[in-house]
Amino acid sequence: MKAIVGGNLIDGTGSAPLPDMTVLVDGEQIREVGPRAAVTVPPDAEIFDAAGMTVMPGMIDCHDHLSEMHYDILTRWRMAMPNSLQHLRTAKIMEDTLAGGFTCIRDGWGLDVGFKMAVEEGLYPGPRLRLTISFMSGTGGHADRVSLSGHTNPFNNDPRLPDGVADGPDAVRAKVREMWRAGADVIKFATTGGGASRPGHGPFDPSFGRDEVAAIVAEAREKGLNTMCHALAGDGLRYAVEEGAGSIEHGGYLVEQPDLLKMMADNDQFYVPTFAVYEYHAENSPSHMAERAKALMDVHKRSLHAAMEAGVKVAAGTDMGGFVHGKNYREMEVLVERGMTPLEAIKAGTGTAAECVGLGDEIGTLVAGKLADVVVVDGDVLANISLLGDRDKIKLVMKGGDPFVDKLSDGE
Repeated sequence: MKAIVGGNLIDGTGSAPLPDMTVLVDGEQIREVGPRAAVTVPPDAEIFDAAGMTVMPGMIDCHDHLSEMHYDILTRWRMAMPNSLQHLRTAKIMEDTLAGGFTCIRDGWGLDVGFKMAVEEGLYPGPRLRLTISFMSGTGGHADRVSLSGHTNPFNNDPRLPDGVADGPDAVRAKVREMWRAGADVIKFATTGGGASRPGHGPFDPSFGRDEVAAIVAEAREKGLNTMCHALAGDGLRYAVEEGAGSIEHGGYLVEQPDLLKMMADNDQFYVPTFAVYEYHAENSPSHMAERAKALMDVHKRSLHAAMEAGVKVAAGTDMGGFVHGKNYREMEVLVERGMTPLEAIKAGTGTAAECVGLGDEIGTLVAGKLADVVVVDGDVLANISLLGDRDKIKLVMKGGDPFVDKLSDGE
């Protein structure tokens, strides 16, 4: 038995924090949560003294790319380094991500199922993984990676990372089945271009037709899989919402189609705005990508506010990978900068995020019966959300009752 005692509890539901609380952990699960005076701690329990600190759920990034290192084409085509080096670097990124307090990651493409198996078997430390395996679009779409000379990746022959390009309802259904066979938990597809798309395929340019989107969502549902859709604007965004994608990724121009926001709220579809990646593109990417990111800044913020006003569930996701790793907290920080309260941003990265990735019954909130994914931060994160990014302030990271970072227990 373990007991985290005396902390100021943020439970991930959006409720106000509660002072001087105890979280009692039995094996992998939370047994009890309550005021220190009301919770009986067994005499042989391992004590974690969190007095004066913030106790909160393990954080969740709904849109990461743990295996991506850079945006240059050789790296994205997995030609810049031996596969063994690529995999070992990815393993270290997973370990570091967990050390930063992120106990669950939904990976947007690039991880094969072996990484998830390694974590679940205890071979290597890392967050809980929800995998897309690869990323679907039509020919010429966001997932169709082509060099400036017009060539596609000649080495894209890994059966565990199938190519994501397909055209027509029958072909996209077959592609969903291929992703499912390879171990996908969620099907990711693009209905528009985006900030990082090739020149000539931007946020308003569609990638799949309505019939293809309907086929993807229907086939995924038949296989028991969630869907996440890269969609920024225009008809492609409309197809994604109207045909029932589980979450809208980016969605920068949603405010221009307000009827879609009501539909998302009514249908329990999630919005994952990924502000962090556009900050990067605006300052560091090639000119066509930087211009798109800068054009998004104001309308993207207005889309967030419109989504919140409409009652859409907003979940935190960075779209990290290719630009930086280990700073997954940045999306919650940006959500506050864009107008959320710190408590709302933390809910977006815990309770709502768990629902978004399909694990709402298991993690995301600190309540009895759920898995004990817990983070303790030295300080008041509601007064300073940036404390989530200060590794010196992260005193405990517990995943399923197992402390991975421990600077609190008696045996430190």
